Order: sequence, then structure tokens, then C-alpha cells
Amino acid sequence: MFSFFKKKNEEIKEEIPKEEVEQNTQQLLDEEKNQENKEEEHKGFFSKALEKTFANIKTVVPQKKEKISFDDIEELLIEADVEYEIIEKAMDGLPETITRKQLRHRLVMLFEHAPDVDLSNLPKPFVRLIIGVNGAGKTTTIAKLAAKSKKENKSVILGAGDTFRAAAIEQLSSWADKIDVPIIKTKQGHDPSAVAFDTISSAVARGIDNVIIDTAGRLQTQTNLNNELKKIVKVCNKAQENAPHQKLLIIDGTQGNSAIAQAQAFNEMVQVDGIIVTKLDGTAKGGALFSISNRLELPIFYVGVGEKQDDLIEFSPDEFVDSLLDEIYTKEQ
Repeated sequence: MFSFFKKKNEEIKEEIPKEEVEQNTQQLLDEEKNQENKEEEHKGFFSKALEKTFANIKTVVPQKKEKISFDDIEELLIEADVEYEIIEKAMDGLPETITRKQLRHRLVMLFEHAPDVDLSNLPKPFVRLIIGVNGAGKTTTIAKLAAKSKKENKSVILGAGDTFRAAAIEQLSSWADKIDVPIIKTKQGHDPSAVAFDTISSAVARGIDNVIIDTAGRLQTQTNLNNELKKIVKVCNKAQENAPHQKLLIIDGTQGNSAIAQAQAFNEMVQVDGIIVTKLDGTAKGGALFSISNRLELPIFYVGVGEKQDDLIEFSPDEFVDSLLDEIYTKEQ
């Protein structure tokens, strides 16, 4: 009996060819390497985007060290435009000299209040409403999101919902032509809710994967803006159940912590789902990302690091913090 089972086991072992095992192992190694390369590439983007922030930090810690004093860490975080209340929270209980590992743990924790977002099994069409003040980079960010969708082989349609400004409609139309994606638009002064409804309806009829709708950033009064945004949200839900699926707030990175009050106002209006920070490459206030995420308790989905279509990268707290620490600490042994 024993010899029978032994023989059977040997037959089963022989059923998996050696070449297949080697191929599977190589595939796993390649996947790990690709992930590492992606992380390094993202860190490279952050390093490029945070050049001005790093320059400020270097005034406090000119040379990389294995351990850095409590006072120096506190000062360099102030220089990077982290709110003092957030610094106190991060530094509480740390020793007089701080290792990279100790600081990394505390800084990454500042992003933990933001909820995890499941982006698997997305509805079709997946509707995103883009909100934020004029000049924050809404239109350019919409173009970047559209280009990203196309790169992922997803179809996309734009809705020019900022009907308050003729320039906004023209600018988004120009981007749509450049990226070669359809756009739904109307004349200045027309109802933006109708644009949102028509954009979603068109996406449903044409089987389009992603819908990105622009909105006004400023009307005559805060009440007008509030009412308009709430109306757009309701109309989106009429066009497709549970739409918009994401309400994304665009924050101008050059404003640093002063953008927090503005973000809180938008969040009260329509309950924002996440944040995109633009113009990170043009500011020395990169540390404000800690304050923005922690105070608003919202995830940062993307950061804009330049004017090109590909200059929008997914935000990773780990990679962001590592990029920062690479500038002040020697490599861990």
C-alpha cells in the first residue's frame, strides 16, 4: 500500500515540469523588480517635486546624519511648512536625538487618519467631479487624469461644467482636442448641472469607462457656489445611481497650509472624497501635505509635479516620507 502512494506522489511531482517552475519563479522575481522600480521612479518624482522644500531643509541640516537632534527636526519641519500643532503630534515622546526609523514611523502615521479607498470593481462609467478654486490647476489636472485613463486603455469623456467662465470652457476644449477625447460643453452662463447630466448620459450610451466633470471655482457669493455644487451632485445621481463616485478637491500646493481653510469649506459643501495637490514642484511648502491630510482626514490621491501630461503621480505616504528622509539621513545599515 505504501509503495502505491509513494509511486503516485512521484507521478504527481513529475506532472509539473522543471521549466514551468523556473518560469513561475522568474515571473515572481520580475514582478517584485517592477514594483521596486516603480517605487524608485515615484521617489524620483517626489525628489524633483520637492527640490525647493529640500533647499529649505538643507539650511537646518546641511549634511546627512545617522541621528539628528530633536530641535533640528522640529526646525526643519517648520521650514517645510508643517503646522506646529502637527509637529507636536509627530514629535511627542521622541528622544533628544532621533534616528531615521523613529522619525519615519511618526511621519507616516500622520497620514493614517485618511480612510483606505477601494478602487477595485469600479462602476461603469466611473464619474469624478473635480472641484476647487479658480487658479488651483483644475483644468490641467483634468487633462492629466484623462491622459492617465487613456494610458490605462480606458475610454474617457470630459464635461465642461465651469460654465461661469468662458475661458474655462475654451481651455478644457483645447485639452480635449490635444488628448483626443470627447467633451460635452455649452455656452457661458448655461446650467452646469445640465452639462453634468448630458456628460454622464453620453458616457452610458457610448459605453465609456470614465467621466471627468469640471465645476466652477468661484461664483458671486459662497452661497451661490454652495448651491450650485450641491445641485450638480444631485443631478449626477439622477443620471447614474450613486454618481459622482468621487468628488476630488484640487489644492494649490504653493499655498501650503493656508489652503486648509479653503479645503474645509468645500468639504462642508459636498463632502469631498479625496485630494489632488498641484504645483508641488513650484513650492518650498511640501511639508504642508502632512497637515492637509491629517487635518482634513482625507486621502491624497495624486500630486502634480509639472506641466506635462505625465506629471501627475499617485501619492504614496511611504514614498513621500522616504524622499524627505533621504535628504537628511545617511542610509540605514
